[in-house]
Formats: sequence, C-alpha cells, structure tokens
Amino acid sequence: MKQMTIAVLLGGVMAMTGCVTTKSYSTSSYSTSKKVHQRQKTTRKPQQKHNTRKRGRPMSNLEKGQNFLAENAMKAGITTTDSGLQYKVVKEGDGKRPNLTDTVEVHYKGTLIDGTEFDSSYSRNSTISFPLNRVIQGWQEGLQLMSKGSHYELFIPSELGYGARGAGPAIGPDEALIFTVELIDIK
Repeated sequence: MKQMTIAVLLGGVMAMTGCVTTKSYSTSSYSTSKKVHQRQKTTRKPQQKHNTRKRGRPMSNLEKGQNFLAENAMKAGITTTDSGLQYKVVKEGDGKRPNLTDTVEVHYKGTLIDGTEFDSSYSRNSTISFPLNRVIQGWQEGLQLMSKGSHYELFIPSELGYGARGAGPAIGPDEALIFTVELIDIK
C-alpha cells in the first residue's frame, strides 16, 4: 500500500512536469505510471509557433508584439521610426500633412497582430473625423507622416497604443496593433 501511494504521488508530479518514468517500484506503481504516460499522450497540446516559449509558458502580449515587430521590420517596404512605430506606404498622397492640432478625416481598419479586427470605419461605411491630438501616440505620429490622400499601414507597438491598460474587451494589455489608414481630409 505504501509503495502504491508513493507511485501515485510520483506519477502525479511527473505528469505535471512532463517527466515519465519507466522504472517500476511494484506491479501497481508501474501500471499507474503507464496510465499517467498514456494520459499525457492524449492531453498534451502541441506548442504553437511564436506564442509559447521553449519551456511551454505562453508568451505575454508584449513579447508577442515585440517578436512580430522584429520580424515585420525585416520586410520590404517597412520603415521604423525612432519611437518604434512601423509603417508601410500603400499609396502616397500629394496634399498637405496634418499638424498635431489639426482635425483629420480618415477611413481605417484596426486589427490585432493575429488578424482579429476590433474596429473599422469601412465596415460602418462612414469616415470618421477627430482632433489628431486626442488619439493614441501611434496614430499621432503616423498620421503626421501622411499627406492628404495617402493610404498607409501602421504597425503600432503597445507603448504607442493602449499600453498595459488595453482598451475594453477587444484590445488586451500590451497588445501591438495594426491599422490600415486613409487620410481623406485635414480640417
């Protein structure tokens, strides 16, 4: 009985740590260890690329965003500013550029780095206007790079977005964000 209790405890600890033993202390403990090994085979999930660390601990949103932006920076057409904002010019306009104190009219779509859309003026079929100094820093910086008529993709690190606080249920803490933005007008 004592051997069985030790084997069950060892088997439970080994199951939690991912270790499997083939050593048996008695016939009962060997079958318990074998059952734990069989259970591990059916319950262990494969690690997802870029979303887990080598030791199996899920990556934080901050780490996922940093990895995404590091890979994204290597792609053709991506420019990274001193602040860490990344952008890609889809279409360059020929109008004036907005100042921080201007009101801008835009069409946009916002997604997380996994492609989950959280907001879109396109889906509402209506542009939106707002004072540029009233939005997240990534937008403030990115839109000042654009001229009227431009269409850019902005890749915003969390510290230029909503940071550790996130924004409602759609944008978690420390999420990097992607925006497709068309600068329609400057008022």
